[in-house]
Amino acid sequence: MTGLLWPLSGLGFIFIMTALGAGAALVMPSANADKARRVFLGFAAGVMTAAAVFSLLVPAIEEAERTGIPGALPSAGGFALGALFLFALDSVVPHLHIGSDVAEGAPSRFRRTTLLISAVTLHNIPEGMAVGLAFALAAGRGDGAYAAALALAIGIGVQNFPEGAAVSLPLRQEGMGRFRAFGAGVLSGAVEPVFGLLAVAAADAVAPVMPWLLSFAAGAMIYVVVEELIPEARLGEHSHAGTFSVLAGFIIMMALDVALG
Repeated sequence: MTGLLWPLSGLGFIFIMTALGAGAALVMPSANADKARRVFLGFAAGVMTAAAVFSLLVPAIEEAERTGIPGALPSAGGFALGALFLFALDSVVPHLHIGSDVAEGAPSRFRRTTLLISAVTLHNIPEGMAVGLAFALAAGRGDGAYAAALALAIGIGVQNFPEGAAVSLPLRQEGMGRFRAFGAGVLSGAVEPVFGLLAVAAADAVAPVMPWLLSFAAGAMIYVVVEELIPEARLGEHSHAGTFSVLAGFIIMMALDVALG
């Protein structure tokens, strides 16, 4: 039971941070939403990139080598599989990226706001998996590994605050009411504890392939960064605010991992 409290605490924290971020819809005028969203998405991209490298790929390599397997094999293979998994979800689940008028995935009759929520919910899946897997790995390696898992949970939670806002604010711009936009932002983060707990529950059965799973989560997260977060932060428009928010997110996540991990 004590071992379960760690992942429950970490997953609960990242969900609460999403909910707090979604609260931006309650207080921020919709006219200011676009610039704030650009900064929020850039920050999330920086955090997720650093988390994928320092909290997932590096532990995956170390865990593989600890068991006598060349670290490059599961790290590269798992990373590719994670990216392909998100690509497959992208191709099947109906969703709409912010700033676009063309829905992706299977044809559907969902409302525009539903498709917007679906897009963000998709990329919350690997975040929950990553935190759950980090705590599952820590259960077999002791206090130092728990500190590293805690660093990942804090980093993902910190970026979930602006990410929650990046969900609710565009919905306000679409004309949704404040409280409905807030509720949608909260619900978009509900998949994180669900998939995180599934990862914890399956950890014992999949322990021999843990390096592959950690790399899988990293590949899925980087896919989200490249496919969604960076384009929607409009970094191609030479957005200095977006660029520096990416750098800030990366630095904060890297510092957290080094300090606690």
